[in-house]
Amino acid sequence: MSLWDRIDEESKPALDILWGALPGGLNGIPDIVERRAAYEAFRAAAPKGEFPNLNVSDHTFTGPESDLSLRLYQPKSTPAPAPGLIYIHGGGMIMGNLESQDEVLKITASELGIPIASIDYRKAPEDPYPAAPEDCYAGVCWVFENAAALGMDTHNIGLMGASAGGGLALATALMLRDREGPKLKYLLPIYPMIDDRHHTASSKTVLDIGIWDREGSIEAWNWYLSDSSPDAYAAPARAEDLSGLPPTYIDVGDLDLFRDEDILIAQRLSAAGVPVEFHLWTGAYHASELFAPQAALSQRIWATRYAAIRRFAGIED
Repeated sequence: MSLWDRIDEESKPALDILWGALPGGLNGIPDIVERRAAYEAFRAAAPKGEFPNLNVSDHTFTGPESDLSLRLYQPKSTPAPAPGLIYIHGGGMIMGNLESQDEVLKITASELGIPIASIDYRKAPEDPYPAAPEDCYAGVCWVFENAAALGMDTHNIGLMGASAGGGLALATALMLRDREGPKLKYLLPIYPMIDDRHHTASSKTVLDIGIWDREGSIEAWNWYLSDSSPDAYAAPARAEDLSGLPPTYIDVGDLDLFRDEDILIAQRLSAAGVPVEFHLWTGAYHASELFAPQAALSQRIWATRYAAIRRFAGIED
């Protein structure tokens, strides 16, 4: 059975739309500037909701080399200080911005009733490693330092990211541990991008789905690493010591390029004494819950994530 035959039926039409908008898939446009523009146009065409219950505000924080952007999603009815969540967007280390997950974070903040701070970071190839994790580390520290103004309880802040953002969440957690920085309550690296070596079975078989295939992933890692030698902060799968990280939730689709590296990191985290919840979603491709949010599979994915966050943060349903 081919990979395409194994895709959840309700999630397939979104791929047809993607291929129609971006022939050749997400990495079908060689020029990175043109690719970013095409993807942003595709993303911007998606339906938008109304969120009168939220205050959304933009802020800046001081990064290692320049000021960077942060967006706060704050439910109007939530008394402060509340449990907080910091979010790092995806994009393969080469694409994405605060707009990329804006709609998703509005939904998430509304669903959970907690403030969410979404932090931006520099991208490759213009700014290769270590720019991105250093920016994320600075952003997380800024959130903790300004938690009172953001309505967050410093003793109850989690870190979440998806894809490249999931890899950066793990890298940032390792940096916080090693540098004795602020203490995260929990960690949610969602289908994280964590291994530059592309030596797992899934990384060799996901070739033509169009969302994040082997060729595009290798290209992105080459841009990201540039002339750097990969270490644990660049590629967390290379970390020798995973102990001391906060309780962690990981999920990934069984048709995702990152499937096997994510299974391995979940096993290694658990072996290192980190409490881990892991979910493998049958029929899901990379970010299918974002591209096909109405699919029953996508709704189960989100419901399970929300339940994990509520449990970690002590939020009542």
